[in-house]
Amino acid sequence: MKNKNSLKVRFLGGVGEIGKNMTALEYGKDIIIIDAGLTFPSTEMPGIDLLIPDISYLIQNKEKIRGIVLTHGHEDHIGALAYILQDINVPVYGTKLTLMLAEHKLKEQRVLNYSLNCVNPTGVVKLGCFSVEFIHVNHSIPGSCALAITTPVGIVYHSGDFKIDLTPINGQMIDIPRISAIGKKGVTLLLCESTNVEQEGYTMSEHVVGETLDRLFAENVKRRIIVATFATNVHRLQQIIDLAAKHKRKIAFSGRSMLNVVDAASKVGEIKIPDDLIVDIGKIKNIADKDLCIVSTGSQGEPMSALTRMAAGDYNQVQVGSNDTIIISASPIPGNERSIYQVINNLYKKGAEVVYKSITKIHVSGHACQEELKILHTLLKPKFFIPVHGEYRHLKKHCNLAKSIGMKDSNMLIAEIGDTIEITSKSMKRGEKFQAGARYIDGLSIDDSESIVRDRKHLSEDGIIVAVCCISGYSGEIMQDPDIINKGAILNDKQLQEMKNIVCTTIKGYDVKAVADMGEIQGAIRKNLRNYVFKKTKKNPMILPVITEL
Repeated sequence: MKNKNSLKVRFLGGVGEIGKNMTALEYGKDIIIIDAGLTFPSTEMPGIDLLIPDISYLIQNKEKIRGIVLTHGHEDHIGALAYILQDINVPVYGTKLTLMLAEHKLKEQRVLNYSLNCVNPTGVVKLGCFSVEFIHVNHSIPGSCALAITTPVGIVYHSGDFKIDLTPINGQMIDIPRISAIGKKGVTLLLCESTNVEQEGYTMSEHVVGETLDRLFAENVKRRIIVATFATNVHRLQQIIDLAAKHKRKIAFSGRSMLNVVDAASKVGEIKIPDDLIVDIGKIKNIADKDLCIVSTGSQGEPMSALTRMAAGDYNQVQVGSNDTIIISASPIPGNERSIYQVINNLYKKGAEVVYKSITKIHVSGHACQEELKILHTLLKPKFFIPVHGEYRHLKKHCNLAKSIGMKDSNMLIAEIGDTIEITSKSMKRGEKFQAGARYIDGLSIDDSESIVRDRKHLSEDGIIVAVCCISGYSGEIMQDPDIINKGAILNDKQLQEMKNIVCTTIKGYDVKAVADMGEIQGAIRKNLRNYVFKKTKKNPMILPVITEL
């Protein structure tokens, strides 16, 4: 029997995976959505550009949705917003920089009708039966917030992405006093990120990177410096700007996302740039190497990023050479290692010196390690706990960590995408499953079917064979030898001829004029060719028979 007085926590993304973060809270006739993120495809998804959450359930219940609240401005939390607002036109709430970055994406996707509402940290928004308080936290982008959501069954605390930085670049520490006060009021459910749960101790302060960068600037006085980092790591960008000014270098920004973020962060006062420090990337040829620092996208080896194109010699504005020091100020996102190291290899081949995390402390995470997670759990003392933002191993280790500081097994669980967890002030249990998963973005197209990816993977692995045959519409006889068009399958001339013979033999086995549906003959050709090809090659290419009547 359904409990009408329970809070339903629905997971549309961000559990069992890194990225695509999206959670919905539902009580009675009210729904709020936390974040609207995307993720990037794996190498097993050829041709796919992005993955966003499947929001079929939300579309079916859009009259209940009171708003979307955003924790911060990273792609895995706001990247799907432009697609989602086209189906669900509801108000969006977030901090100033978060909304500025979101608006860039809405304009790029030509979304015209939207409502963005700025909330300051400590601000409270009333959405139906929910009251959402934004709480300042430290992360690798300004404007990051946790959410304390007052619901009819108690407080739900959503950590967002966070770490505890005692020396933040902007001087604003995570709001520990407010978090402690919320813990004293009583927290029914904690939804806490798990990205760095495998790492012991504490996450290093962003200031550590600044010290390393300062040393590298000092050691490369006569060389040109190129720094690749995440465009959204605004505190990192501020440190690079300050160091360029200190070491009397001009700065040129390279990459569209980099320019967008710098523009947005400057407008809201999160980046401060001295006058006359910036030079256009197209006008750097007349600036001496020792007087220039280029800040670029491409720290993850993205195929079309500025750094990747520099490494390949395919970027007209910047030609990398022996007087360049390249600083990659980022850690590889799991799955990107091969791409990054290929870029590093290519940069070395061009004579450049490359500095990356394996060599020195040139990057720190924006996510809490074990001791910081313990602090949050201890301050909040939640009754129930569900780990989020991580693959299954992260979620499991986070449960183990919570258990080590006193949480009972019966008061925590690991959720999957499509799960509904029902919460009351005294209980937590699994509820109904609902339709969820991924939608695939390919250029301007959106597809919900996994068959698209399966077909492309099939084509990439085994190729495609098209068998074309012309028959007489009058007599039903084969008018000429079939054509076998082979793309990607390894077949020799003898095998191709034998396949033509199979097509002819299959067609002659039918009274073509008496066949009502030519698809029956095509199906037989497909089956016979598949059996032959598998016997000869142990491969299973896609086979498309085409019969035309003349």
